Amino acid sequence: MNPTTRAALEASGLCDITTTGARSGKPHRIEITFHHFDDGFFIGGKPGRKRDWLANLKANPEFTLHLRNGDDVIARATEITDSAERDRLLTAIRIRWGVDPAEVAATNPTWVATSPLVAFVPQ
Repeated sequence: MNPTTRAALEASGLCDITTTGARSGKPHRIEITFHHFDDGFFIGGKPGRKRDWLANLKANPEFTLHLRNGDDVIARATEITDSAERDRLLTAIRIRWGVDPAEVAATNPTWVATSPLVAFVPQ
């Protein structure tokens, strides 16, 4: 991987992802935020509703990450299902978003139970 692409990945932020539809098999592209910390890459979302991108990644884990610098990266996603790991990661992500730590502590059980969360590995 070239240094520019690596730097863009490590910076985190907005990107687009193209997943393969779980039922249709067709490509689906959406804008989403990704995170880099603890030497890992993650995509998560707010709780409370089903996400097509998560269903797509569970059915077809390989996807394309379209970085804002114009680089495309093929990656492979794995859903994070362990409650303790979800709590740790969602806490870190939400605090990075600027959510007050007291609010994170009070609301994280809902986030852990219902938020989409995947780790991904650039190929």
